[in-house]
Amino acid sequence: MSNNNLSVISLVSIGEHPTSRRPRRAEQDARAIELGIKLVGDNLQTLHAGELSDDDSQQTALRSYLGMGLAEINLLEMPENSDAVLVIAEHLKQKKPDIILTGVRAENGESSGMLPYLLAEQLGMAMVTSIAEILSVDEVNKQAEVLQALPRGQRRKLKVDLPFIASVDMAAALPRQSAFGPARRGQFEEILGTSFTDQESSEWQTADAKKRPKRLKIIKAKTAADRFKAATAKASGGGGKVVHGVEESAQAILDLLVEEGLV
Repeated sequence: MSNNNLSVISLVSIGEHPTSRRPRRAEQDARAIELGIKLVGDNLQTLHAGELSDDDSQQTALRSYLGMGLAEINLLEMPENSDAVLVIAEHLKQKKPDIILTGVRAENGESSGMLPYLLAEQLGMAMVTSIAEILSVDEVNKQAEVLQALPRGQRRKLKVDLPFIASVDMAAALPRQSAFGPARRGQFEEILGTSFTDQESSEWQTADAKKRPKRLKIIKAKTAADRFKAATAKASGGGGKVVHGVEESAQAILDLLVEEGLV
């Protein structure tokens, strides 16, 4: 699917590996880029808000997006204490894109998932959450048909008017691997953003989250023997049943699909 006249911007952030906590490309942002490339090819624009750090690991994380086949990433420079929503919104008002793609939430920082919603409010655009694919775009009637990811593997087709903002779910297509050569050849185009101080976050006090203690099961037993038996009893499964034979198994699967509304 190629839409050469379509203006699509994908917002990217520096991700964080869940185990090592090292900087990496964010999984959802990479899926958004993959979706954007399939939609408009080389015409996809990519935007990252923040200063280009001297940290090699952060630059490598950003270059991993370039390694997906992008020629450049626009770096919207802003001070550390700036309000990213206002800075990005001011920049996008000048660009006037048809579609803005983001991840559902960042992998570090506040990770509130509110950025696309706040941007949609600032720009006066429609907001579509957790999409898995953009099926088609009608540039004449200014409409797009998207596939929204729902719980338990369900999907829903939606029609939305252009322009709009869409957050890309983990159910979207896997991003292509990042190639070393294109990652090194790609360029960073630095843009000076308007400064908007984030007054609210400057008053916050942050601390590392504490691991919550695991709640123990309350055992109601009168004697020590009963308490010991309850503590060592094997947990019983809930709601499951054993089926035998191909026909009975197939019928159980069909009944579940009908119950979930998939058939």
